[in-house]
Amino acid sequence: MVSDARALATRLAELSDAALAETLAARGIAPHVGWHDFFDAADALLEPASVDRALSRLDRRTLVALRAGGDESAGDADRLALVEAGGAPYAVVADRLAVAAAASPGAFRAEPAGAEPSAADARSSAAAAERAFTTAGSLADVLLACLHAPLARTGAGPVSAADRRRLMEAGAIASSDDLEDLLASAAAAGLATPREREWIVTESGERWLEAPTPQRWAAIAEGLRSSLPSGLRTPSGGFAPPAAWPSAYPLDPEWPARAEDLRRISTRWGLFDADGSEFAWSTALRVGDPADAAAMASHLPAEIDRVYLQADLTAIAPGPLAPALDLRLRSIAVRESRAQASTYRFTAASLTTGMTEGETADSMRAFLASLSLTGIPQPLEYLIESTAARHGMVRVRTDGRAGRTRVESPDASLLDAIAIDQALRPLGLVPDGDALTTRVTRDAVYWTLADARYPVIAVDASGRPESIHRRASATPSEPSAGTSDAYARLIAALRGGHGTDGEAGWLERELEQAVRTRAEIIVVVRMPDGSERSFTLEAAGLGGGRLRGRDRAADIERTLPVSSIVSVAAA
Repeated sequence: MVSDARALATRLAELSDAALAETLAARGIAPHVGWHDFFDAADALLEPASVDRALSRLDRRTLVALRAGGDESAGDADRLALVEAGGAPYAVVADRLAVAAAASPGAFRAEPAGAEPSAADARSSAAAAERAFTTAGSLADVLLACLHAPLARTGAGPVSAADRRRLMEAGAIASSDDLEDLLASAAAAGLATPREREWIVTESGERWLEAPTPQRWAAIAEGLRSSLPSGLRTPSGGFAPPAAWPSAYPLDPEWPARAEDLRRISTRWGLFDADGSEFAWSTALRVGDPADAAAMASHLPAEIDRVYLQADLTAIAPGPLAPALDLRLRSIAVRESRAQASTYRFTAASLTTGMTEGETADSMRAFLASLSLTGIPQPLEYLIESTAARHGMVRVRTDGRAGRTRVESPDASLLDAIAIDQALRPLGLVPDGDALTTRVTRDAVYWTLADARYPVIAVDASGRPESIHRRASATPSEPSAGTSDAYARLIAALRGGHGTDGEAGWLERELEQAVRTRAEIIVVVRMPDGSERSFTLEAAGLGGGRLRGRDRAADIERTLPVSSIVSVAAA
């Protein structure tokens, strides 16, 4: 209807860019849609098919309130641009609600409040804590792998098959299907975020890796709770009992599968048991209080801070190593097994990797001495010394004058090996005196040589060693910024279209719409003497500053100057 389109167009124009982008994303609007102004947007959003899709995104409480027509229907209905400023649904929305209610009357009946979840027994609590502990370890492995190299995403969104296989071979995940649940958990807690075609770890994720397991669990649990759809959340900030989840969005055919996914992830992290029973540590979460990490901690395996260093270049942790210690140990050693007791192996390559990230022979010795129950065995001492002596034999720096990257080494044979290494051909290295040069940037050359296991370091302009990182971590705010950016061009087109700068613009657009649909409208015209007169016309044409229409009451065609028209409404 004309009046609804204008009302909605006006509301959309008044939204901030961020709020407008959120509404467009919530309605599933493609960023490249060919709208020219806010009336185009309003017309499209009020199309019956578009309204039906939006209604399927509403929870049961909102559907009941919308059907009643009260102002309790705000929230998601307002965000989806289905209601007027006062909370009443637009006419087409009310019509589609009536159709939906006739087809699915049960969707518009409030369900009685469910009973409080029953308490889980001690055996179930112990199993859930063990499950959460294992899941936290798997997520840590995934984030560490992602820190080394961001996980590639396919065009459809899931992680690439190559990266899934890499994680499975490393023991980070037991099956390919586990990965999406772990990444969904990380995204909910702000630990990782999808950006363009890859997953990257946020600064919060890097801090999470160093936190004790109870704090890790609390961060994930609160993140999962805050990311639940509004239909599962309670006014106190908690969430509804899991028994009520399957029926929360009764018009959405995809909801049962999504609800099952949410239940599975929540069960994996110990928010509740598979049968819906509740643990001592999850009651606080359900009612909206902070996660009870202390209650969870009492059921977790005790973390240790010592290991046995062996002469065969391995380290044995007789229990779960504290995360911060495990993180640093894994920066200089390869973990060979992960369980209650874990095994780590030191190799020249693993020590070189640690030195690449800033470790030195002295820092590694000091760390291992503080960690070991058995001192540092002589074979490990020798490996550290020999690796440190070799590390830095290849130096990469930028030649400011030539604008090229130089690869230098006091070992001419090592430079010869680099020059003929087929894996390094993409760098385009060419001899230049006693060095090799390339147009590729210093950091790219550095990481290519490091990945090829050469003892390389990067140096700054003054020749001092410089620790560099493969990539910068993301910040938790980047996902929302990406939503606004995706719709930036469309929003600019809407704001630049006619009909947003005053009453005349809206009036012209309403008349164009009426003519296009040959709608019957009531036109109020200001007469030369200042009085106003109403005409009911079937709009037929608009041009030259005049509106043509058939006045059926007088059975004549009228031509009215647009400049004299005060208002237009549906007949």
